[in-house]
Formats: sequence, C-alpha cells, structure tokens
Amino acid sequence: MPDFGDPDLYATTDRHAMWGTLAAEDRVVWTGPGSSPSGFWSVFSHEACGKVLGPQAPFTSEYGMMIGFDAAHPDRAGGRMIVVSDGDRHTQLRRVIAPFLSRSHSASLSSFIETETRALFALERDNPVVDVAAAIGPRIPAAAVCEILGVPPEDREYLVELTNHAFGGADDGFANMTPSEAHAEILLYFDELITERRDDPGDDLISALLADPELSPDDVLMNCDNVLIGGNETTRHAISGAFHAAAHAPGFLPALAADPDRIAVAVEEVIRWTSPAMHVLRVATDEVTIGSHTIEKGAPVAAWLPAANRDPRVFDRPDAFEPARRPNRHLGFGVGSHHCLGAALARVELAILLRVMAETVTSVELAEEPRWLRSNLVQGYRRLDVGLSWREGTSPGERA
Repeated sequence: MPDFGDPDLYATTDRHAMWGTLAAEDRVVWTGPGSSPSGFWSVFSHEACGKVLGPQAPFTSEYGMMIGFDAAHPDRAGGRMIVVSDGDRHTQLRRVIAPFLSRSHSASLSSFIETETRALFALERDNPVVDVAAAIGPRIPAAAVCEILGVPPEDREYLVELTNHAFGGADDGFANMTPSEAHAEILLYFDELITERRDDPGDDLISALLADPELSPDDVLMNCDNVLIGGNETTRHAISGAFHAAAHAPGFLPALAADPDRIAVAVEEVIRWTSPAMHVLRVATDEVTIGSHTIEKGAPVAAWLPAANRDPRVFDRPDAFEPARRPNRHLGFGVGSHHCLGAALARVELAILLRVMAETVTSVELAEEPRWLRSNLVQGYRRLDVGLSWREGTSPGERA
C-alpha cells in the first residue's frame, strides 16, 4: 500500500478510482512512519468515517487534525483553536464564533455576497477563457470571511495569497513560501488588526473574541487564523468545482434558470462531488474496533472524506455529478461536534453563485483539463480554465 500522506497520490483524478475501491471494500489501512512520524490508520468508507468522526466516537481532535500530528507530536494549538479543541473549551469557542457563521447571520450577508459575486462575473464577461480557480473561486469566500472578521477590503488579496501558501505548500506553485511561513504572516497581520480592534471595537468577530474574558490574546489570534483559513480554503475549491461540474452536465444551468428551486439540492451535490476537505485526523482516546481492526488508544486515524462521499454502497453512480441527487448524505462538512461551523455560510455562497451562473451563463466548457493541487489536505484546483457562454440580454451586475 502507498503512503496515503504522499501528496503526489492526489495530483491526478486516478485518486477517485483508488478511493472508490478502498471505500467499497471498507478498508482500514495502516501507513507506517513516513509522511507522519509515527504512522497512522486510514478509513475510507462512509460508515467508517462516520464512526471515527461521530459525536460519541472515542476520538479527540486536540492532538491535531491533519496527517503529521499525533499524541507524540501534537499540534501546539491543541485545546486553544476551535478546530483542535474538544469538550468545554470547544463549547466556549463555539459559543463566541458560531453566531457569526450561523444560518441567520449568513443569510444577512446574502446581499453583500451577491453584489461581490455579480461584480466578479461582470469583470470576466469579455474574456474568452477564465481561470475560475484564480478569478472567482477564492474571491467570494474571502470577501465574506473578511467581512465577518472585519478585515478591510484592500487587504483581501494579501490574505488570499497567504492562505494559498498556508494550505498549498506542497504544491510547486506555492514553493516560494512554506505553510509555516504563511501562517506566521497571517498571525502577524491579525496581531496588528487585533491591536486596532482592542482600541476601537466594532461588531465583527475579532471584537467579539476580544470581549470574552476567558480568551487570551493568543487564543484570539489563533482563532482568527482558523476562521480565515477554514472559511477560505475549502469553499473556494467548491466554488471552482461548480464550474467544473457544470462543464460535465450541459443542461445543468438552463435547468436551474428554469426552476431556481432546484438550487438548494444542487448545492449539496456540488459539495459532495467536489469534497474539498480531503482528510480529517483524530486520535483514539480508547481502544476501538473499526471493521476487523483494533485501533489502539493513542493511535491517529485519518478519515478520507472524498472517498466516503463517493462510496458506491451509499451513492449510486458516485463519480457522476447529479444535481438532483436525493438523498445525499455526504460528509463534506464532517459530522459530530466538529461539523463545519462555516457550513451555512458555504451553502449561502454556493447558492448565490449557482443563481448568478444560471441567470447569466448558459453553459461552461473546459478550455483544458484541470490542474490539481499537489496536496493531501485539500482536494482543489491549481488552475481551471473554462469558456463561459453568456446568456444574451443579461448583465452579471444586474439580476436577470
């Protein structure tokens, strides 16, 4: 078996056949030391991933949530950053952060997100080929998350570039800055912004974090980094993937234009089909049996979400993009207490994207095959060049 932490495994679409076999056979696989210093287990099926990530599962996130961390090599942010904290600490952080990412707050941002989305489409109207992975994908979530955090609009591009490096460091396209260097730059940026908000608080998330007396300045800093990267890095690839999906389904956009009520169901299929979050790591807090394998206490386990989301025992024609797919029990946002806090915001962003696409574009064609990130953490696009056929008599800047 290969080292499943090797990012080269995921640089082509051959990964889908590999994952499909592993999920169908409900494989539980041990990878020895290599990409991870102590080795790790991997699970791939929908059932096994749900068992590892479920609310009652004997696993913790506090040692780290990605391959390379384990009980002997813990994430220094464990117990302080929301994505790598459990129990009371996780509840405390969730209480402060969740209202800014809730369904109601995300809906209140709809007008802002739509304005940003239409402006991006208007900029590309005269371009015969658009790299949506650069021109559109990262900019919609960046605008929304920066608005939530209180980041000035003129700083968005800088932060988008840093998140590219923070999660794309294994990819040659981001070789001039390591992930650790990018995180350091993000922290330096937020350190300055936090100082400003301490003196002049607003109605943004940074001000709310600062107002909690139980959070230290370092806690605020780490969670700003978490929200920025969590809100940007996966949704951007789902947005880019919506264009890729539309290229595979020629009648998709006309059907949405004729019946916008189909959009909500289509959003779920975009999330399943793109599955940007590639793996989530947990460490066993007790001995547990998964399939026929005994996982010892303290062992790290990686749950591969794209494999679970194409498990042929759960999804008919799992490799096909089917915008009317029901039911759709995807694990794109995880499950359990660490179910993605930004899920509601991501759904709003994708729903607005699909509505604007359907109103202004009749079809999408690939100008060339996608170039994939070389990453074991994010399933995403390094480049996605497409041609857009614009609907006559409509302007992206205005509603159809």
